[in-house]
Amino acid sequence: MRIILGVGGGIAAYKSALLLRLLTEAGHSVRVIPTAASLEFVGRATWEALSGEKATHEIFDDVDEVAHVRLGREADLVVVSPATADLLARAASGRADDLLTTTLLTATCPVLLAPAMHTEMWHHPATRANVALLRERGVTVLDPAVGRLTGADSGPGRLPEPDVIAAAALALVRPQDLAGLEVVVSAGGTIEPIDPVRFLGNSSTGRQGIELARAAHERGARVRLVAASIDVDVPAGIEVTRVSSARDMHAAMDTAARTADVVVMAAAVADFRPKNVVRDKIKKTDGGEPPVVRLVENPDILADLAHQRRRPGQTIVGFAAETGDAEGTVLDHARAKARRKGADLLVANDVSGGRTFGSSDNSVTILDRDGSTVASADGSKAAVAHAVWDAVLRARA
Repeated sequence: MRIILGVGGGIAAYKSALLLRLLTEAGHSVRVIPTAASLEFVGRATWEALSGEKATHEIFDDVDEVAHVRLGREADLVVVSPATADLLARAASGRADDLLTTTLLTATCPVLLAPAMHTEMWHHPATRANVALLRERGVTVLDPAVGRLTGADSGPGRLPEPDVIAAAALALVRPQDLAGLEVVVSAGGTIEPIDPVRFLGNSSTGRQGIELARAAHERGARVRLVAASIDVDVPAGIEVTRVSSARDMHAAMDTAARTADVVVMAAAVADFRPKNVVRDKIKKTDGGEPPVVRLVENPDILADLAHQRRRPGQTIVGFAAETGDAEGTVLDHARAKARRKGADLLVANDVSGGRTFGSSDNSVTILDRDGSTVASADGSKAAVAHAVWDAVLRARA
């Protein structure tokens, strides 16, 4: 998708660098159009380095391409962050005195403005009238967040967080093909305690599960996230249940699955846990033998959910983080797991050498319950998430 990101001249412009990263990591092509004032806060080099495209505010750049008309016509989405009081006024009055305002006049795609300004400016009758007029014309104008502003000031006028802006903007152009569905997604790595300070865990950050939840929310689903250990923020608008161990997750997923149309087990659940948890910290003794930790198997949450089917017509999706060995390739093991687990879809990825953990990218093969390949995806974890949901819709159809 082709996105124009306009950047107004406010201190919150620095947050738009993260917004740009979120949009590009989701697989979109983004052209930044800063205002002249915004370049006092964030330089042109930053926008060009992050987007890989030219960033200019001048109408007379690229005159041969008629950029001031072409950019708006070709855009699939226009997002302005931050939209200052001045920029809102210029957009409402139809000004065309720089590249951003001319682009706003020529855009026929959805347009979202994310305001940021001091509270008095936001509450001023002129600003309120400008916002009302823009909304009447079909422009989406977010309400600013409430919080710390420049200096010691605090109140309404803070720029919404980048993930909130990105979700609201993409929702304008995403097909709402998951609307009416209740979805539960598990994410992160479970923790199995050994004693009060030590545990068995894994390298999962929860990023792929979070992107699956975000994508479902953007596409209209009601989403519940069951989160074990994660090191990424949960998107706004998603209900979260926090868990720790595999048995905690099993109980939470069993409860959530009773009303869910789609269940996605993306969490990295520990296969084993210590048979006995020591009440006090295990002490190290000089020259002594290290303690032996005996393991027992954890419940197989995916297989249980797939075989029990908490409600009719429920779709179950599992993830298989595999490595190849002497017994077979990654896909060999994933196909055997697909047939054994009984899920409708199994998303297989190669984690040899710790790859994908903590990365923003992933490469997966999506299998059906017989182990046959139905789709593959390679790219950002956000793009992979949407590919998984595409496969879910095909399976449900």
